[in-house]
Amino acid sequence: MEPGQIRRGQGIMCLCGAFLMAILRLLLEFSLLGSAWLPHACLDSLLPGASPQIPDNGSAPLIVDVHVFVSNVFDVNILQYTVSSALLLRLSWFDPHLAWHESTNSRNFITLPSNLLWIPDLTIQEALSVEWREHSPRARVSREGFVELYIALTTQTNCDFELLRFPSDKSDCNISFYAFSNTVEELKFHPHAVNEIVSVKREYMVRGLKAQVPDQQLVPCFQVTLSLENTAVKTTMALVVPGVAILLADICGSLLPLKTIERISYKVTLLLGYLVFHSSLVQALPSSSSCNPLLISYFTVLLILLSLSTMETVLMCGLLARGNISPKIRPNPVPREDALDTVNPGSRSEEPQRRVEGPRKTWAEAMDHIFLLIYAAIIGCSQFIFVIVWFWWECKSEPPPAKDIPHGGKPKI
Repeated sequence: MEPGQIRRGQGIMCLCGAFLMAILRLLLEFSLLGSAWLPHACLDSLLPGASPQIPDNGSAPLIVDVHVFVSNVFDVNILQYTVSSALLLRLSWFDPHLAWHESTNSRNFITLPSNLLWIPDLTIQEALSVEWREHSPRARVSREGFVELYIALTTQTNCDFELLRFPSDKSDCNISFYAFSNTVEELKFHPHAVNEIVSVKREYMVRGLKAQVPDQQLVPCFQVTLSLENTAVKTTMALVVPGVAILLADICGSLLPLKTIERISYKVTLLLGYLVFHSSLVQALPSSSSCNPLLISYFTVLLILLSLSTMETVLMCGLLARGNISPKIRPNPVPREDALDTVNPGSRSEEPQRRVEGPRKTWAEAMDHIFLLIYAAIIGCSQFIFVIVWFWWECKSEPPPAKDIPHGGKPKI
């Protein structure tokens, strides 16, 4: 082999060696750089069987700032006492172990998977079902060590509706978030609530929203309260208007004469139709151990009034048909006088005029007229009393068993 070829081969080998050394040096620098700014909590979480621990804040608990954005309340079921809502949680806290120097990495923030960091393990106390939008959301970590995490969820929770004034009811529904994996000495929440509902085409509207930390809790928690108001004009028209219309129709039916058979059939048909309406109403309204809707009592009173009116009509018609209280009609002596009086025919022409006078009211018709007046007065008084009760009556529900006797100590598991 010629000397030139040997030198050329040695040069190529030197270039390849220098290139490999440069690559190895770059890999080493990247690994050192990554170890310099990669959070220690992330490195610990990569170890087998290890889990991220809550950041140490000394003797004080770690403060987690929580913003709860309520974006939708899309289903309110008063029969099952449930509320479905869509929420967005923004959690932020400070972890000094996640900070890095500007000389190490020039970026102001990084994005890491949440499974590499410690995040509060939240559980909703009133939830019947919870759907987390992302099972492993990504957290934003700043250079100073501030962590910001967004969690979107859809939940169906239980709510103790105050349905005394349904369908103009107002209720407060609570959504309580608990962190059972930590203690109150380790963790503390600072909650804030933000109403982001923009749609108004719904039956129940959120008129108030607040977030607070309940007192005397065994574990870290915060609570979001939704103040719901029923704005269903359709329900009001469908419930109240038929009841008033049936009362007016019953009063108008009482003006029919007792001697007509149509009055009994009218009253009975009206009562049967109202019975169907009342049964449908009872099924549509919820029932509870205390403070049932006032409309149930109102429509029950209407049912009693319609039943009394129908029974009065049947009784008076029966007495009139039997003639038990009708005045006895004495025989008319006119035919005998007509046979004897042949001289003065003028007197015979005047007597039929006296007999053509309007028929006198029977005792049954008089009693029916008096009942109609009393019945109309009772209806007016009942409506006035109902309005007063609606605005002034207050019903306090019985306390739940857990609040009736306060607990002492930690729960036994």
